[in-house]
Amino acid sequence: MSIKIKSFYHDDTGTWSYILLDPDQKIATIIDPVMDFDLSSGKVSYQSANQLIDYIKQNSLTLQWVLETHAHADHISAAQHIKHHLGGQVVIGEGIKEVQSHFSDFFNIDMPIDGSQFDRLMTKGEKLPFGSYHFTAYPTPGHTNDSMSYEIEGNLFIGDTFFHPDTGTARCDFPGGDAYKLYDSLQLLISFPDDYKLWLCHDYPDGRNAETGIPVADMKHNVHLQQANNNKQQFVDIRTKRDATLAVPRLIYPSVQLNIRAAQLPCSESNGRKYLKLPLFVDKDNR
Repeated sequence: MSIKIKSFYHDDTGTWSYILLDPDQKIATIIDPVMDFDLSSGKVSYQSANQLIDYIKQNSLTLQWVLETHAHADHISAAQHIKHHLGGQVVIGEGIKEVQSHFSDFFNIDMPIDGSQFDRLMTKGEKLPFGSYHFTAYPTPGHTNDSMSYEIEGNLFIGDTFFHPDTGTARCDFPGGDAYKLYDSLQLLISFPDDYKLWLCHDYPDGRNAETGIPVADMKHNVHLQQANNNKQQFVDIRTKRDATLAVPRLIYPSVQLNIRAAQLPCSESNGRKYLKLPLFVDKDNR
């Protein structure tokens, strides 16, 4: 019996999370789980993550891995909450060390920048065992330095590289982002057989239902590739122009601070409360 994939959509952030299970060995992997976070109140909750936990328990599965496709900037991972309740190991690409180096300095966080907050760092071509199968890691940088796609049995979990074909591709204006690298990553993904499926991390539907599991054959018609006529420099120009119009993601500051630390919440301070930082950018001409 082949692996099964169960998809969960987080409406507030447009994020897809996945449970993969090996029915024969009754083991599971979770990919890109989401913590619920209300920015205005600072309230953390786990309704979305608890759906994943309940599914694992109801089907008497053992969780082996929590895979992160990268340190997300638009939602907070629920990896630690899930690990606390189900066990398993939290996995990310080795590029996380570069991301940690930049953002620990940006937020002035005293922390190791060796990826040790995660249980395992994946390298190019490395295989991660999963029951009778295995994941193969493919670095797909461009959106971020640590972006990693995972292939298993004709399925690729691609993080923020491609979006839905009618939506386009990931932004490249974050630190470490590179539209040239993203183009190469996109070409890698569509080089897989046409019937392989690319499982999205996000979908932002406009007048249609959220979709995932896009065949490679369909993704070759992604709007940004079509607009660029599959020309690298034209793609870079389109991507760069579009990025210049995009607002800062709503949850970028809490998300990045936590996700570079494998979603471990900060320690309580002397008053018993936990805090995150908010950088201020002072307009020197209007002080």
